[in-house]
Amino acid sequence: MSYSKYLKDTNLIAGVWTGADSGKTIDVTNPATGDVIGTVPACGAAETERAITAASDAFPAFATMPLMERLDLLWKLHDALMDNRDTLGELLTVEQGKPLFEAKGEIAIGAGYIRWFAEEARRAKGEIVPAPGNGRRIVVTKHPVGVVGMITPWNFPSSMLARKIGPALAVGCTVVAKPATATPYSGLAWGALCEEAGFPKGVVNILTGSARDIGGAIMADARVRKVTFTGSTEVGKELIRQSADTVKKVSMELGGNAPFLVFDDADLDKAVQGAIVSKFRNAGQTCVCANRIYVQAGIHDAFVEKLKTEVAKMKVGNGLDEDVEQGPMIDMDAVEKVEEFIADAKSKGGTIALGGGRHGNGQSFFEPTIVTGATQAMKFAKEEIFGPLAPVFKFEHDKDAIAMANDTDFGLCSYAYTRDLGRVWRLNEQLQYGMIGINSGLITTVEAPFGGVKESGLGKEGGSQGLEDYMDTKYTAMDF
Repeated sequence: MSYSKYLKDTNLIAGVWTGADSGKTIDVTNPATGDVIGTVPACGAAETERAITAASDAFPAFATMPLMERLDLLWKLHDALMDNRDTLGELLTVEQGKPLFEAKGEIAIGAGYIRWFAEEARRAKGEIVPAPGNGRRIVVTKHPVGVVGMITPWNFPSSMLARKIGPALAVGCTVVAKPATATPYSGLAWGALCEEAGFPKGVVNILTGSARDIGGAIMADARVRKVTFTGSTEVGKELIRQSADTVKKVSMELGGNAPFLVFDDADLDKAVQGAIVSKFRNAGQTCVCANRIYVQAGIHDAFVEKLKTEVAKMKVGNGLDEDVEQGPMIDMDAVEKVEEFIADAKSKGGTIALGGGRHGNGQSFFEPTIVTGATQAMKFAKEEIFGPLAPVFKFEHDKDAIAMANDTDFGLCSYAYTRDLGRVWRLNEQLQYGMIGINSGLITTVEAPFGGVKESGLGKEGGSQGLEDYMDTKYTAMDF
């Protein structure tokens, strides 16, 4: 196991690697094989309170550390990630299941976020505002918000933490992070990497265990001034409610139901490849993957045939094996959810054009699946699939496609393939989404703000906007 160096079976609290007070542990399983990889502590409220105390105690010194010293630590963290990219990627694949090339790509974009925020923090400027009269100066300054609670998901267990820990550390906040129980090792590895980079004790604390107990302690403690969460809309809403008692700042990157629009004038080959990249990356377990594929009537049949041909070529298997393009789903609950969507679609007139069942590899492997004849009455038109199921809808007119695309409570990401520049601008105006990909099925990048509208969340991660949620703005009036 080349990744054994980062396979941490304890939690990092106040600079010390420690188990749960109870001694209880949680098994971590490889979804491709069913084998238990190891165990992590089953921590709860008491351990979380100690981690918050450590972060609170470390905050004053870290917040006032000279900027370039702090950013130098981030550069060392970036280098540690890239130096260990292969090792960390292998660990990620073993606990999450995605193909190794995707896992290595996730480590690289995580390092990219660290580098971006190390650079962007030097431009976290205040301003001097013209005063209404002589004898006064109005000064606006930015300051780190304080202790930040972070709750991250299992589908991108490394890069989701990077998008949160990067801006927090860059501006001088301290961290209490809770990685997903299904994929804790990639989160705990960040604690080891931060130690290697030289961050002071207590600045970064990583806890595993009960989501309810750890999350509850984070939300209840007034010393935690901001909480950032990536996960389901249902849980996000509950955290927003809980934040009211201590009036915390919150960032929420929640569910998605991304439409993928293909117009008659689209480049067919490019649209098909974009759909495959968007839909089947990480076995369809991404919040920005194509959830509903709308294809205009004139190109519909040709698109479906080419999509079937290309998807049928995909190799499904253990993410560590060579040339694998789709790994297993995270667990059997995820498999059963996809099966429910397929059964619902079939009962309402949908046709299984490809796949449709569990894969011969066993475990939680599932066939890449295409459903045609999809309609707005089917469950996946309203709900997030989170699996390798591509439903294809047919539409006649632009207005119909836009109306169907917007017919959801979510508003995270959308995609469209067209060569009509006027249509592109109309889509920009009319699609109710925080992110829009035109002629591209993969648009996430560190330089751009990642986040949605409607029930897909609050705040942005990445881009220059990614620092704002980790800072407080102060106004000082100076008379002279």
